[in-house]
Amino acid sequence: MAHAARTRVLIVDDSAVMRSLLRSVVTSDPSLEVAGTAADGASALECIRTLRPDLVLLDIEMPVMDGLVTLRQLRKLGHRMPVIICSSLTQRGAKVTIEALASGAGDYVAKPFGQASREAALRALAQELIPKIHALTGPAAQQRGISSIPPRNLLSMHLASQPLPPVSSALAVVAIGVSTGGPAALDILLPALPADFPLPVLIVQHMPEVFTRLFADRLSRRCALRVCEPPNGEPVVPGAIYIARGNWHMETFPAPRPLAAPIIHLNQNPPENHCRPSVDTLFRSIAAVYGSAVLAVVLTGMGSDGLAGCRLIRDRGGIIFVQDHATSTVWGMPGAVAQAGIAHKVLPLAAIAPEILSLIARAATALAETRNPARIAV
Repeated sequence: MAHAARTRVLIVDDSAVMRSLLRSVVTSDPSLEVAGTAADGASALECIRTLRPDLVLLDIEMPVMDGLVTLRQLRKLGHRMPVIICSSLTQRGAKVTIEALASGAGDYVAKPFGQASREAALRALAQELIPKIHALTGPAAQQRGISSIPPRNLLSMHLASQPLPPVSSALAVVAIGVSTGGPAALDILLPALPADFPLPVLIVQHMPEVFTRLFADRLSRRCALRVCEPPNGEPVVPGAIYIARGNWHMETFPAPRPLAAPIIHLNQNPPENHCRPSVDTLFRSIAAVYGSAVLAVVLTGMGSDGLAGCRLIRDRGGIIFVQDHATSTVWGMPGAVAQAGIAHKVLPLAAIAPEILSLIARAATALAETRNPARIAV
């Protein structure tokens, strides 16, 4: 019986120590192999041209050509293989990593720091890196659109229109859950919302604490709406975008007094779905506070965080949109919701913002015509 071809990984880092660590991690998995190594971006581009790796592990700070310039050149030349950024969790490292993720890197790993031994560093790096390589290069990723379009049965299963129960037109909040590939996806979705967008937007993006404030600051410069990493107790007001702080769950609590806005509550309760912040934590609280007036959106990401929260939102009459297979970096989180049959719409990334605006406009029209809470078909 023929063995499946191994995933070929190019390692790009100016540190010989880091190249050695990454080589050891990659070769520890029998389904992976090292296609080659490079010590700078210019050499990496030549290696990519000749070796045609399936995935690139890319350092940020390198001589000759740094990782961000290399990534942008790679995409400009038409290379579509996934890239994982190897980043230090410093302020500078986080800022450049955010730019790389928004520029098309699929994911990142933190360089091991302060480990007691090489073996401990290898274990920590392997635990984080190997699942990400498989998520970005496995069969589902290959079907998704890195090399092809989704098979016909997936399209017919998830995109065919189905009769849906009526949902509330009185939308009051948009809640978004996203993980792997999220910075690039949000970089497309959020700037498409206009300055007069009438609802608050609350987002859980799986990221470390040092990343989320920088990510919010970057998005705020790109968007017509204010984007922030909110402090504990912040009121939830229309026309603002709130991104959960890394390593803290974000929830909404009911208004403290009549006619006041709900408030944001941050906590460090145990992780859910191995995540903190967790999409399920946010969605559960949103369903409790806003009931049927919720539009939940699940974008690209590994795992199934958000599925349980979507069930609650759907049960309470809210609306669920998910990103489609073809435009997701990893169709884990949105795929789990779609496969559960609880998504009202499965949409390409570029269609999500227009569909949100259309839904809000139809809801406003229905409400104006009836002057009573109306029900509209999605």
